[in-house]
Amino acid sequence: MTIAVDFDGTIVEHRYPRIGKEMLFAFDTLKAMQKAGHLLILWTYRSGHELDEAVAYCQKRGIEFFAVNKSYPEEIFNENESSRKINADLFIDDRNVGGFYGWGEIWQELGLGNDEETRKIKQRMERAARRPWCNFFKTLFCKE
Repeated sequence: MTIAVDFDGTIVEHRYPRIGKEMLFAFDTLKAMQKAGHLLILWTYRSGHELDEAVAYCQKRGIEFFAVNKSYPEEIFNENESSRKINADLFIDDRNVGGFYGWGEIWQELGLGNDEETRKIKQRMERAARRPWCNFFKTLFCKE
């Protein structure tokens, strides 16, 4: 699938124009999506320097997007001939009807990962869901 992913409020908490704190399991899930063969598009309000910062932030964490704010890498936006709407099979955005469900729900919905590495990530996600008072770091070390 081609999946469009928002940045602020979805990959990171809302702090625009700054970059907010990383959302729990965002990058684990994005990496699993890519490993499963999905094409990821960064679809965000950001532009210019703020967009460059967001792309670099994701690259530093191991995510390379198929395209950024367009349907495919070679697309050139021309407001007289093009629509700002992109072609994607799925949109992940905190502004969806019902809001953002969280990366754990997205992981489950897409049925990601059956190998050992993804099983371990899934177990950490499940522990975090059972223990909302644990942050991600503590979840790695919380005793059952």
